[in-house]
Amino acid sequence: MDHGPLQDVLVVDLSRALAGPHATMMLGDLGARVVKVEAPGHGDDTRGWGPPFVGDPDARESTYFLSANRNKESLTLDLKDAGDRDVLLRLVDRADVLVENFRTGVLERLGLGVEELQRRNPRLVVLSITGFGHDGPEGGRAGYDQIAQGEAGLMSLTGSGPDDPQRVGTPIADLLSGMYGAYGVLAALHERQRTGLGTVVRTSLLAATVGVHAFQGTRWTVAGQVGRAQGNHHPSIAPYGLFHCRGGSVQLAVGSEGLWRRLCAGFGLDPAADGLATNSERVAHRDRVIEVLEGAFADWEAEPLLARLAEVGVPAGKVRTLDEVYAWDQTLSQGLLVDVEHPTLGPLSLPGPPLRFFAADGTELTPRDHAAPPVLDQHGTAVREWLGES
Repeated sequence: MDHGPLQDVLVVDLSRALAGPHATMMLGDLGARVVKVEAPGHGDDTRGWGPPFVGDPDARESTYFLSANRNKESLTLDLKDAGDRDVLLRLVDRADVLVENFRTGVLERLGLGVEELQRRNPRLVVLSITGFGHDGPEGGRAGYDQIAQGEAGLMSLTGSGPDDPQRVGTPIADLLSGMYGAYGVLAALHERQRTGLGTVVRTSLLAATVGVHAFQGTRWTVAGQVGRAQGNHHPSIAPYGLFHCRGGSVQLAVGSEGLWRRLCAGFGLDPAADGLATNSERVAHRDRVIEVLEGAFADWEAEPLLARLAEVGVPAGKVRTLDEVYAWDQTLSQGLLVDVEHPTLGPLSLPGPPLRFFAADGTELTPRDHAAPPVLDQHGTAVREWLGES
């Protein structure tokens, strides 16, 4: 990409799977040049994760890989080979950012430790993502998303009840650590403008997941209460969750007493009924709140019910499947589906970047042209020639 707020930034991506690649994809979405370094022969592990795979059997592509690698170039290097390691070091000499998610100590054993990298390029920002942290009693432990979701407490908060822990339906620990990592890189690049020196940014699947505990965290650290899974209803607000109606369901978010009174007025309910007059009372009597509202909704189909809730001014919504999400005109209006041309698969539609940029006069500055995820070593010759010319 030759535009975007990071168009003058070169990122060397040594990461694989999802946490690191998600971080570098975010940087690429913002215009950075991202060179993805992959192992010869098989490349990133996610190239083999499936089904589903798409394309011809002799040139199939994993949709998992396609989800995390837009706006990147692919270069294969064997980091144990002296010649290939030299190519990497020449890339490092010119880079602004290097991203890696090897287990602790691997890069050092390859002669590519942080001290060596920053000795060669003192301006280099290094993002390092691990499973459970770089130090501490379990610092060298391998990190996988579902294990981290469990170890970091997220699964204990997710599911139909305390005895039904569930993982989140996307690899959220990986994604969050990538997001936090990209956020840290931007802070380090800003600091470099002042100091002239790069720094090392570290995060982990554990840290990123604990970092989004939000009110569930302070519920324990301050109030001494251990949150547990309780299905589709909020532990501190009522009514706030999923409610059944005739032939379907709707979701409500009644986050104030004013909204509670509107809801009751719209459906002929008494907002001051015994045990339901305040949010604290409704939380304490959540089962009764659910019973009252689902009784009021029993004769309503979902679409008319949503229309009625909108009419009375109560925030509500439906539960969409992913095909419905990507067909929704609101999704499309936000640039959340992008079209790219893949070298072997042809035209593809991919989930798009979640950020948009605007000038003060309202002119949109969001990068619109995106590159398809690369096939293995697609840019190897071009990158090597560029390094030679440089």
